[in-house]
Amino acid sequence: MRTGFYSGSFDPVTIGHTDVIQRACCLVDTLVIGVGVHNAKKPMFSDSERVEMLEAEVAPIAKKTGTAIKITTFDNLAVNAARACEAHVIFRGLRDGTDFDYEMQMAGMNGEMAPDIQTVFVSASPQVRHIAANLVRQIAQMNGDVSAFVSPAVAKRLADKVTR
Repeated sequence: MRTGFYSGSFDPVTIGHTDVIQRACCLVDTLVIGVGVHNAKKPMFSDSERVEMLEAEVAPIAKKTGTAIKITTFDNLAVNAARACEAHVIFRGLRDGTDFDYEMQMAGMNGEMAPDIQTVFVSASPQVRHIAANLVRQIAQMNGDVSAFVSPAVAKRLADKVTR
């Protein structure tokens, strides 16, 4: 069994995230998605809301690819969370050169801490490379249309969140 780990804040989950998830699923039997929980960050959505959104968004991907997808939260180093779920590979999505520079540093650090876990970069599909969750949140908070960046279900949750 090949197990992969893909982590992020997923605040909210975007079609950029699901693009990477679908592509990673083609490479492993099981994909564990780690929702990062950091006390210093103030996410728009709670941990449980982010997990709920992910569960709904990845169910069709799991069915389509035949990959088991599990979702967990973690509050430590991603490499330690990957090790805890017995992952052999950490997937990291790349949108552009800035992502590459940062992710190369992270891969090097993770490689020192866990040489048995490989990092695999998955470049985002061209149609979703520009999507960033922080920008999606900003657009939603200013009552903009986020439908090009998230699924209809996530767009509704964003709209509900900003009208409260």
